[in-house]
Formats: sequence, structure tokens, C-alpha cells
Amino acid sequence: MTYSELHRIYHQPFFELLKQGRQVHEENWPAQEVQLCTLLSIKTGGCSEDCSYCAQSARYDSGVKAEKLMAKCDILERAEAARANGSTRFCMGAAWRGVRAGTDRFNQVLDIVRDVSKLGMEVCVTLGELGATEAAQLKEAGVTAYNHNLDTSPEHYPNIVTSHTFQDRLRTIRHAQDAGMSVCSGGILGLGETIADRLRMLEILSEFNPQPESVPINSLMPMPGTPLAEQAQVQVFDLVRMIATTRIAIPRAKVRLSAGRTLLSREAQALCFFAGANSIFYGDKLLTAANPAVQEDQALLRELGLTTQEPNPAMSAPSANTERPLEPALTH
Repeated sequence: MTYSELHRIYHQPFFELLKQGRQVHEENWPAQEVQLCTLLSIKTGGCSEDCSYCAQSARYDSGVKAEKLMAKCDILERAEAARANGSTRFCMGAAWRGVRAGTDRFNQVLDIVRDVSKLGMEVCVTLGELGATEAAQLKEAGVTAYNHNLDTSPEHYPNIVTSHTFQDRLRTIRHAQDAGMSVCSGGILGLGETIADRLRMLEILSEFNPQPESVPINSLMPMPGTPLAEQAQVQVFDLVRMIATTRIAIPRAKVRLSAGRTLLSREAQALCFFAGANSIFYGDKLLTAANPAVQEDQALLRELGLTTQEPNPAMSAPSANTERPLEPALTH
């Protein structure tokens, strides 16, 4: 979808946008279901990158201590607990620049993925940059989806990260897709970007071939010690507009209401679900940030009449459109 189309959609009167988003959602997701995902940091802190929003960067005095890769038995225990609480996707994140085939830590991750994939949940990992070989090995080990967010527009990206490029992120996403994994890719609102930056990011996401299987929409949770520690909170109506526009632009993706849910009222979350969100991170913690308690989420979903989506560990990745280019355009 082009930037001009997204601009027109986003800037509709609020209720017209919600109505359109809801219509597209019901056409593509007729069941009133929400996907429950659990995110676990399996290796926290000490990252060499300089992402200005991230408390896990070794460059900032954020109070997050560098830790080693968690033991496989501890990860499996957390995965089993997530399954018992109703999660259908288990996401594992490691604070690394990337991974390389043949290294001890990557072999450990592959071993962990093989065992987690036996639990009957979808398996998602986010490990930083991937090459083609690493992507193929993750797919073979049992990874269902690879998460690699764009964060923001290519124009604003150098203001947020300088230790790697926007093109680096696109390259990793291409490797994951070529290996047959689904891609989970979205962004973060509240990085000092403009509305135009948000729509440019969404333009590129919508031009992925194939489109992302899921799109997380995060609201920045300012972390002490990071360059963005004093950023203002994202306004609820801006978040809802972005969710509705994402639903319209990428109708078959799961739109995930992600970081920042602790800052939202129950009513604001309900508005996000109405606008087209149909996936949440579920549990008490997101990497290094708090998340609404399991009991609170279950109560809200019951009150809204929403059910939980069943796991689909055999889920195939979306197919590429042979009539469209594989790479999104970075200029417009």
C-alpha cells in the first residue's frame, strides 16, 4: 500500500477509520479470537548495539545487568508454564547483535528451539541479525516465526540506531522469509518520530513479499538511563489510529498490541481490539518491562466476549506474490 493511500486512510475522521478497520478485520478474522503470546528474555543485557530505546544496550547505564544465556531446563519450565496459562506462541529473545552458525551459543539456541517446539506451541525467536545459513538452521530446528522489528521509518532510523542500518534489518527479514519462516515485524511508537515516519514504516511493512504474518505495535516504555528516557507517552488515539491503519494495510496479519499495555486502561485496550488488534503479549514481563498480569488479561477478554486462538505449530509461512517485487522500496 502506498504512502499516499495510507495517509488518506490514517487521516480519516476517527470513527470512519475505526469503522473501516473493523470491517476489514471481520472480513479476514471472523472469529472473535485473540492470540496469546508469551515473551521470555533468554539472554538479557550486555548488547553491543546502541538502540536508543533499549535498556539492554551495554552502552547505557540503565541498571540492567548482563546475563548469560538461560539454562535450557529453566527455559523449558517457563515455556511449560506459559502453555499451562493458555499461551499459544512462545517467543524467546536474546540481547545479541546477531548469531553465527557453528558457534556454541547458536548451537545452544538450536537445541533449545528443538525441545520447545515439542510442546505444541508456535515458536518465535528474536536473536538479532541472521544470515541465510542461520535462518535455514532455525527453520529446521522448529522456529515458526522470526521477529525483527523495523522500529520506525528508514528516514528516522539513523536518529535511533547507528550501530547497524535499516537495510541490515531488511536483509535479515529477507533471509528469514527465504528460509520459509513467517516474519513478525512491526515498530515502536514514541521514538520522536512524526506521523509521516509511522506511515512510511507501515508502507514498507505492507510491501514485504510476503507480507508479515504478525505486526507488533509497541508504545515506547521509556527506560531510565537510555537516550529516550524522557520521551512523552504515546496518546491513546494515536495508537488506535495506527492499529486500525495497520489492520487495513495488512489485513491477514495478526496485529499485536505489544509493549506499553501497562499504560493503557481496560477501555483503551478494548478500543484497540475493536480497531483490529487480535494478538497480545501475555504474562508478567516483556523482556525487561512489566506487562499486565495473566488474571487481568483473562478477565478483560472474558468481559469483551473474546476467545483465545488455538496454537498452530505447523503453520506455514505466507506465500510470496509472484507479481510483486520481493524487496520493498525505500524511497517514495
